[in-house]
Amino acid sequence: MQLGDNLLIHYHDANLLVLEKPSGLLSVPGRGPELQDCLSSRIQTRFPTALVVHRLDRDTSGLMIMALDKASQRNISLQFEERKVQKVYECIVRGTPSEHAGCITLPIGRDRTRPPRYKIDYENGRFSETSWSVLENQNGTTRLQIEPVTGRSHQIRLHLASIDHPILGDPLYADAAAIAAADRLLLHAREVQFIHPMTGKIMCWKSSCPF
Repeated sequence: MQLGDNLLIHYHDANLLVLEKPSGLLSVPGRGPELQDCLSSRIQTRFPTALVVHRLDRDTSGLMIMALDKASQRNISLQFEERKVQKVYECIVRGTPSEHAGCITLPIGRDRTRPPRYKIDYENGRFSETSWSVLENQNGTTRLQIEPVTGRSHQIRLHLASIDHPILGDPLYADAAAIAAADRLLLHAREVQFIHPMTGKIMCWKSSCPF
């Protein structure tokens, strides 16, 4: 179902929505009147009972789930907490990793001196784990498949920058050259798999990478 404002609904039933969030749109309202436009508020104009289950960064595109009742919201949120939801992302980073695949396990905490950034924090950070594998090498850049085990804010972006492979177009964690290499953050939530909160069936959705 194609809505206005470039919003696409991949799936809709009585309990939930699977949506396509475009890059540049907030998942939920931010602070201040200029940051009230977001995916959740746009969807709620058509589905007034829609509830947020999880978020994507403003500049990340791809699949998001919203619940249409509180019981479904609790169920899917618990699946996220228990790491039962499988998520796959695709991105393009600067440079060429020396290995074909790897796993980053670096603790993440808020960078209180440079909000809204996060940082690798060995003293107070939370355990964070990101698996990655190479899809394609592209003349000094690399297309990666990403499978985050945990779901910390900015996790994929910060973890990749921490191993010197920042995502192209990332205004927070990339250097000037990597920012200038793309007109948006090249990170896309490509696949999501979860258990339907009412039927118990496994649901799996895929979204074509737009870059």
